[in-house]
Amino acid sequence: MQLSYQDVLKFIIPSSIGVLLFLTPIFIDGRATIGMGILVDLLRDATQDYLPAFATMLLLVSCLCSTYFSLFRKNESNRRINQIQQIFTTSPAWLILRVLGSLFAVLVLFNIGPEWISSPATGGTMLFQLAGTLTVFFLVACFLLPFLIDYGVAEFMGTLLQKPFLWAFRLPGRASVDTLASWLGSAPVGVLITIQQYEKGYYSGREAAVIATNFSIASIAFCALVAKLIEIDHRFFEFYFSIMFSGLIAALIVPRIWPLARKKDVYLIEQDGFTDKPEADTGLLRWAFIQGINKARTAPNLKQLLKNAFINLLDIWFSLLPSVVAIGTIVLALTEFTPIFTILTKPLVPILELMQIPEAAAAAPAFLVGFADMYLPAVIGKNIASEMTRFVIGCVSIIQIIYMTEVGTLILKSKIPLQIGELFLIFTLRTLITLPIITAIAHFIYR
Repeated sequence: MQLSYQDVLKFIIPSSIGVLLFLTPIFIDGRATIGMGILVDLLRDATQDYLPAFATMLLLVSCLCSTYFSLFRKNESNRRINQIQQIFTTSPAWLILRVLGSLFAVLVLFNIGPEWISSPATGGTMLFQLAGTLTVFFLVACFLLPFLIDYGVAEFMGTLLQKPFLWAFRLPGRASVDTLASWLGSAPVGVLITIQQYEKGYYSGREAAVIATNFSIASIAFCALVAKLIEIDHRFFEFYFSIMFSGLIAALIVPRIWPLARKKDVYLIEQDGFTDKPEADTGLLRWAFIQGINKARTAPNLKQLLKNAFINLLDIWFSLLPSVVAIGTIVLALTEFTPIFTILTKPLVPILELMQIPEAAAAAPAFLVGFADMYLPAVIGKNIASEMTRFVIGCVSIIQIIYMTEVGTLILKSKIPLQIGELFLIFTLRTLITLPIITAIAHFIYR
C-alpha cells in the first residue's frame, strides 16, 4: 500500500500533538504532570475568582432547561429533537440530581441554608474546589481529546500492543491508549476516551465495561497529591509500585468473573475498517502506521471537530456537573454529620484487625467512602496516626477506581452496559482483591 506524503503528515502532526498533550510526562518542581494538566492549571489559576459563580450559572441553566425539556416537551410528537435538546432531556432520577445540584450550588455560593449543605466541608468543597476544577478540566479536555483519538494514535498503538493486551486482559491493543491517558493524565480522560471509542463502534460492550472499570486509574500527578496529603510522599516509589502491582492483579482477575465476564461482545456500530492483524508480507510496525494513517484520512475537518467538541462539552457541563455536585454534597454531608459510614463499615473492622492494620476502626470508613469520591478516603486517612494505615488507605483508594462524582457518573451517563449496582459490586471486588495485597506490601515496608 502506497502512503502519500500528505496522508503521513495528517497522521503524524495531530497525533504527535495528542501524544505530547496527554501521554508525555512533564516534571515541574519534581512533580509529574502532562501538557493538558498544565493548560488546565493555567486557565484555572487565571479564572479561579469567577469559577464558583460560573459553575453555579451552568448548574442553574441545566436545572431550568432540563425541567422544561424533560417535563413539558418530552412527549411532544412530530418534532425534531436536536443535539442541544437531547442534552436537556433526561429521566426523572437524573432530573432530580440536576435540580439538587443547582440548589446546593446557589445555597453554597450565597452562604445560606442549612449547615450540612453550605459548610466548607460539604457543599463548599464541591463548589469551590471540585466543580470549578472540573469546569475548566472538561473545557480543555473536550477540545484536545480529538488529537488523541481521531487521528490514528489508537489504531497505531492498538496494532502494536494487540497480542499482549489480548492475552493478559482479553482486550484489543487500542485499549492501551485509554490506559496511558489515565495513568499519565487522569481517570476521567481515560473514561471519556473509552466512551467515545465504544460509541463509535471500536469497542464491544464487554470491552468498554472492562476498560472503564479496570484501567481508568488516577494519574501519576493525582497519586503524588494523595501521597502528599496523607504525608507518605517520602515513600512515593513504594506507594506507586503498590498501586501498579495490585492494580495489575485486579485487572487480570476482575474481567474474568461476574459481572464483567457475562457482558456480551456486542457493538453499537459495526466497524469494518480496522484490524490488528497485518497483511501478508507487511511488518507489524508498517501495518501499525497504515492503520493509523487510514484513521487519519477519515478524521473530521476542523469545523466538524470544533462542533463535536462543543456539543460534548455542553453535555458534560449540563449533565455531569450537576450530578457531581449533588452526589458529592450529599455523601460529604453524610460523612461529616452522621455516623452512617462508621456503622456500615463496622463488619470491616475485624477483617482489618485480622490483617493487623493499626487503628482499624478509624480506617474502616475510608474503604467505603471512596465509592462516592476518590478524595474522601485521603481526607479521612490524613487524621490517622499510623503511617502504615495511611499508606494502605491511600493505595486502596486509588485502586478502587470507581467513584460516583466523576468516573461512575460518566459511565452511567454513557451507553456502556453497566448499572450502578454492578459498579458497586466491581468497586467491592477490587477492594477485596487488592486490600490483602497492599496490606502485605505495607507490612513488608514497615516491618
